Amino acid sequence: MTQACDLVCKHCRASAVPNRDPHELTTQQGRALLRDIRALDCPNLVLTGGDPAKREDLVELVAHATELGLRVALTPSATPLVTPSLLTALKDAGLARLAVSLDGANSATHDAFRGFEGSFQRTFEILATARALGLTTQINTTVCADNRSELEAIADKGASLGIELWSVFFLVPIGRGNQLEMLKPAEIERVLEWLAELRERSPFDIKTTAAPHFRRVMLRRKADRDHVAGLSDGIGRAMRSVNDGQGIVFVSHRGEVFPSGFMPIACGHASDLARVYREHPLMVALRDPDQLEGKCGACEWKRLCGGSRARAFAVHGRALAEDPSCAHIPHATKAS
Repeated sequence: MTQACDLVCKHCRASAVPNRDPHELTTQQGRALLRDIRALDCPNLVLTGGDPAKREDLVELVAHATELGLRVALTPSATPLVTPSLLTALKDAGLARLAVSLDGANSATHDAFRGFEGSFQRTFEILATARALGLTTQINTTVCADNRSELEAIADKGASLGIELWSVFFLVPIGRGNQLEMLKPAEIERVLEWLAELRERSPFDIKTTAAPHFRRVMLRRKADRDHVAGLSDGIGRAMRSVNDGQGIVFVSHRGEVFPSGFMPIACGHASDLARVYREHPLMVALRDPDQLEGKCGACEWKRLCGGSRARAFAVHGRALAEDPSCAHIPHATKAS
């Protein structure tokens, strides 16, 4: 919705700035975009930034999206802009989910991530108010070397907050995030195994972003547990995972269309959203697992996982390159 934000987060993919861009989509352009999104038969819409609370038409756009039949989620920054009155107005407008970031189990780690003292406390205040209003809530955590040791404590805090979902983002080194250290593949694998185990007993659901190999981990655990030879989707989601340009599309504050928020390759403008998503050569290629390179291309899980295309682009400069964060060795590679 905007690149403007009062925080200076270390991992901000948008490289947010304090002031709004005069070339942002207008309210009317935003309303038109919402209609185009609904025309694609898209069920879910996430409004993000920057900080969406910096736009004075936020409530109007949430209301219009809800009227169109979209299920709207919002990811505001934990600043004083997110007041109880704003949250009440958003609830009345039909907001379905409020998501805020929690990147540390204590104020020292989290506030250092956010570049704003008091952000940790504001996060808890916002979540408490949202819950009291009846909004469903989630926390988003970006995992990197700086906070890996605090994940268990963050999960405990999520449970105490009564969240419905923990969305775990594995660092993609773009924007300001290129200054942070990614976890090594073996460490990511251990985190994914831990998340899969936690998901079986936690009071909230868990999903990953930029780690589609989480599906491999979960389905393999299910196969081992059930002693079955074949794999079926026992996790209640589509057999093909959402990935960059596949089941998701990102529209910037200026109306540029990208495969995702973590892959800064502009493919067209939102005024032609359906055609761009369905027909742009990059979008089409991203949905074809046979075009994947390296070990992702040789992997027996490529149609279920496909690797993070955003991370492949960020690290290798090629959207179809192998995902450098995956520790799995494909059977074909072992055989050779």
